[in-house]
Amino acid sequence: MDHAPQVAAEGVRQAWKRANLSPLWESATAHKPDAGPAQPMTWRWTDVRPLIEHALAMNSPAAVERRVLLLSNPADPERDVTIGPLCVALQSLLPGETARPHRHSMNAIRLLLEGNGAETLVDGKPCRMEYGDLILTPGWCWHEHRHNGSDPVVWLDALDVPLHEFLGTTAFQPGPINSELLTLDDAAFDAAGMIPQTVAGTAPHSPMFRYPFADAKRSVQRAPVLQDGTRRVRYSNPQNGDSAIPLMDCSLISITPQSGKVPTTTTNCHTVCCVLEGSGTTSIGDTTVTWRERDIFTIPPGNAVKHDSQDGILFTVSDRDLLSRLGLLKEGSSEQSAVY
Repeated sequence: MDHAPQVAAEGVRQAWKRANLSPLWESATAHKPDAGPAQPMTWRWTDVRPLIEHALAMNSPAAVERRVLLLSNPADPERDVTIGPLCVALQSLLPGETARPHRHSMNAIRLLLEGNGAETLVDGKPCRMEYGDLILTPGWCWHEHRHNGSDPVVWLDALDVPLHEFLGTTAFQPGPINSELLTLDDAAFDAAGMIPQTVAGTAPHSPMFRYPFADAKRSVQRAPVLQDGTRRVRYSNPQNGDSAIPLMDCSLISITPQSGKVPTTTTNCHTVCCVLEGSGTTSIGDTTVTWRERDIFTIPPGNAVKHDSQDGILFTVSDRDLLSRLGLLKEGSSEQSAVY
C-alpha cells in the first residue's frame, strides 16, 4: 500500500509524457532565482592569429568559400552562438580569393582587423575594407567578398543567427543576383543634418554600408565624456538616427584616463568588444580582463563594468537595439545614470 501512490504518480507521469505535457512545478528554471551573471570570455589575438593560419592552409572548396572560425561558447556547444543572440567569428581570405554573391535573412557586420586590398560588395555597392572599418550586410542585401591585395585579410563577423534560429526565420539564397539593385553614394550623407528626401525611410537599415574607422575615431574623440569616464558614439542610420543595422547595435568607445575612477555601469545587453587601439583592463563583475589591440572579449548581461585605459578604443556590438525595440532594455550606473 505504501508504494501505491508512487505507482499511480508514475502512471500519471507517463500519461503526461505521451501527451507531450510536463509539470511546470518540477522545472529546474521556472520561478527560480537567477543564477547570476555569466563569466566573460576572451580571445587574445596573440593566441588566435596563429590558429587562423591553419584555416588559411585549407584548400577544399568549402573552406575557400568560407574560411570562418566561430568564437564559440562552451556553455552552449551544440549551437553556433557566441553570446545571447549573437554569433561572432573570424573570417579570412587569401589574395585572389572571393566569396560568391549570396544573401540571407540574418543581419551581419564585418570589422576588418588585418590586411588590405579586400572589398565587400553590398547590393552591388563596393565597400573598401581597411583596418577598423565597419561594413554592414543587412538582412536580404546581396553581398560578396573579393580580395585583390597581396597578403591575407582577417575580419570579425557578427550575425544575429541565434535569434533567427529561435524565431524560425533563417533563410539563405545563393547567387546569381536576380533583382535590380538601387543604392546611393555615401557622399549624399556628408552634410550633417541633411538627407536626400527621395530615400528617407525606404529601408529598415542604413543606406550607408561602410563606416570608415578614421571617421568614427574622429567622431568619438569629439564626443563628450560620459559619467562612466568614456566617450561613445553609435553607428547610426542617417535617415532616422536608429541603429545602423536592425536588431544589432554598434558603438565605438574611447576610454579616458579618468575612467577607472568613476562609477561602474550595468546593462542587460549581450555585448562583444574588439580592441582597435591601445591597451587596458575591463572589470566585468568579479573578473578583470586585460586587453590589447585586436583582442576580443564578451560582456555578459547583468555584470558591473568599468574600463580603465590611457589610450584604449573599443568597438562593441550588442543586442541593445533588439532589447530596446522589445521594451526590455535596462542599463545604468551605480549612480543610476543611463549610458549606452
